[in-house]
Amino acid sequence: MNDLAINGGMPIRSKPWLDNFTTGEEEKRAVLEVLDGGYMSLFEGSHFPTPPFRADGGPWVRRFEALAAEMIPSEHVVSVNSASSGLTAAAGAIGIGFGDEMILPCSTMSACPMAAMTYGAVPIFADVDPDTFGISPASIREKISPRTKAIMVVHLFGIPCDMDEIMAIAQEHDLKVIEDCAQAWGATYKGKPVGTFGDIGVFSFNVNKTIQSGEGGFCVTPDSDLAYRMQLIRNHAEAVADGARYDNLVNMVGFNFRMTELVAAVAYEQLKKLGALNEKRMELVGRLSDGLAKFDCIDGPLQRNDRESTYYVYPFKFKSDKLNNKSVQDFVAAINAEGMDFVCGYGRPLYLQSVYQTRTVFKHGYPWAAPENKDSEADYSPGACPVAERMSSSEIVINERVRPPHDTDDIDDMIRAVEKVVCAYSV
Repeated sequence: MNDLAINGGMPIRSKPWLDNFTTGEEEKRAVLEVLDGGYMSLFEGSHFPTPPFRADGGPWVRRFEALAAEMIPSEHVVSVNSASSGLTAAAGAIGIGFGDEMILPCSTMSACPMAAMTYGAVPIFADVDPDTFGISPASIREKISPRTKAIMVVHLFGIPCDMDEIMAIAQEHDLKVIEDCAQAWGATYKGKPVGTFGDIGVFSFNVNKTIQSGEGGFCVTPDSDLAYRMQLIRNHAEAVADGARYDNLVNMVGFNFRMTELVAAVAYEQLKKLGALNEKRMELVGRLSDGLAKFDCIDGPLQRNDRESTYYVYPFKFKSDKLNNKSVQDFVAAINAEGMDFVCGYGRPLYLQSVYQTRTVFKHGYPWAAPENKDSEADYSPGACPVAERMSSSEIVINERVRPPHDTDDIDDMIRAVEKVVCAYSV
């Protein structure tokens, strides 16, 4: 044990980990074409645009949307300036509002519940499935009330949730389903791409994602009215609806969620690289899974024949009782001292944040204090989602370096570091 780097020994690795740069000459050429054309955005916040400005954006935006529709595939694609904006547009499009509740996983990014609260609805947090790390269908059933309007599914870490069960629940209770696919580029469930099960799927081009354009995203839907509503919401809806002679004005709020031509050009070229990037990522994931399989204290990520995960990050569960009751924090600290870059957990369940504990998002305690929401039985107390709380504090370990431009030598460093620590702590 004295040889561990955390105790002053020589670490396994000293070279730095590489950043996730996926752009190249193709993106440079595309951006220069936009700059040479002079128009970096061609959206017009009016239903009566003056050419070359349009309500549906410029040529790169429309070209990007067409390619995305072909690749997913989906009947309708609506580009946005971020996946967070996409979630908000999606929540607005389905008509959620005061008096409604949206069920979503408690372990996710803050933009998910905020999409509901923006329109006055109350978020209801469901527990997670210990295998998929995503929302638990059983917990969804427990959380349904007469107020439930929608379910938001998050395919966390790029692992598809159990969509058959979730869609059966939604159909039984006449609920809308929004899929957050920000971390699940290319993932499939029973051969069908994530994002195409529910009413709307949302994808991200944030700088950390598998493919990236700095910021940016898009929404997919088979429903033409939902697509049109999202197009209006992203483009100053209340200013456009009259000219469009669109009568359903619920949630027609004047946001600017539009994608620029510059971002669309980069995203267009990035889409073409998705297959190759995922193939390399899966090669590295497979090598790490094989290397960690021999350690009893590590329970690797879900592997089932009914779904293909693409692993935005590599997650595993640490079993303290299989390593002399060492805590996950001590285990990760020892590995990282060997030059690794692992992280404990994925943040606390969202309902433990101050905004939910004090029910203070908007002035006067809205949306919870709204007359339509006062009878909501939203439970944000500690212990509300015991599986998520346990896993986030004492089980989950993630690594985001299992991706290009790293190679198998880098993965072997991770395996050797884990082996060194496990051997030392097993004594």
